[in-house]
Amino acid sequence: MKADIHPEYHMIKVVMTDGTEYTTRSTWGAEGDTMTLEIDPKAHPAWTGGQQHLLDRGGRLSKFKKRFEGLGL
Repeated sequence: MKADIHPEYHMIKVVMTDGTEYTTRSTWGAEGDTMTLEIDPKAHPAWTGGQQHLLDRGGRLSKFKKRFEGLGL
C-alpha cells in the first residue's frame, strides 16, 4: 500500500436532533470535534414513515393524478 494516502480516522461526538449524543470513529473533522445533525433517522420522515401530506401547488399534483389515474394495478 502507498503511504500517507488514507484519511485520518479518529473519534468524534455526534449530536442527534433530539439531543442524544454518541461517540464514533470518523474521517470527518478532527479528533474531538462535534457533529450536530440537522436531520437524523429518529426524526426524518424517510425513516419514520412520516405523516406528511403532499401539497397541491398550482394544480400539479391534481394534474399528475388525473393523467395517471388509470395506470394502477
